[in-house]
Amino acid sequence: MTRASDPSPFAEPDLELSDRDLQTITRLVYEKSGITLGDAKRPLVVARLQKRLRAGRFASFGDYLKHVGSDSSGDELTALLDAIATNHTSFFRESQHFDFIASRIVPEWLARRDGAPLTGWSAPCSTGEEPYSIVMTLLESVPAADHDRIGVEACDLSTKAVRAARAGVYPMARVEGLPRPLLKKYFERGLGEQDGLVRVRHAVRSRVQIRVRNLLEIQRAERTYDFVFCRNVMIYFDRPVQQRVVAMLERHLAPGGYLFIAHSESLNGVQHALEWVAPAIYRKRRT
Repeated sequence: MTRASDPSPFAEPDLELSDRDLQTITRLVYEKSGITLGDAKRPLVVARLQKRLRAGRFASFGDYLKHVGSDSSGDELTALLDAIATNHTSFFRESQHFDFIASRIVPEWLARRDGAPLTGWSAPCSTGEEPYSIVMTLLESVPAADHDRIGVEACDLSTKAVRAARAGVYPMARVEGLPRPLLKKYFERGLGEQDGLVRVRHAVRSRVQIRVRNLLEIQRAERTYDFVFCRNVMIYFDRPVQQRVVAMLERHLAPGGYLFIAHSESLNGVQHALEWVAPAIYRKRRT
């Protein structure tokens, strides 16, 4: 295995990515995550992975890929997927969906009066802004006496994203657009070395269970949810993977449960038994 010489103090040029190595990376990423790459993504692949190569002092992408293939622990493959995965998100992104939770889902749940908890699933959850936004919405719209009956599960393929989500710590700039009462109620301001950061309060974090999980590896429904958020991920999948993921999500919805996708996404061409309710919101029919 060829390793590069000692790092130069000067900036190094981008490492060259051959067509063959790009095809290998594209295949690995697709098989493990469902994300479709192509030649147009070559600059992104180089930019995201060259840090891994230089950290490990690999002389080429070919040497790096040999290491990925020989790593029986799978840790480097996980690191590769972490590097490629896009984790752009924000608090209360596409705010209409959170308004829908408060105005439609919560009243329907309260009207059931069956004692069942109100459960949601954020998949993928990225760095945590989405599931924490869901919990804050529920805490604001559900009577205080019922707060112990709400809960959200969250998962993401990226171990790096999950660590950030569990920590619940963000730069102040990430929350500057939120209403001040919401900031004071649900965030703690960092002091000293943590100045410029905020942390989601324990009352919110404790209601979110976050774990590393690959959507493509989920088969049978372990449980069902009143609503599922699966937003801004379908755009990275081709039609067969979209079909597979939507079918899996549908199995995880309780009768009458809601599926949220991003406004930039569509289920056109994907077979399902969900009914359209509102832009980017679908509902599983009650049997």
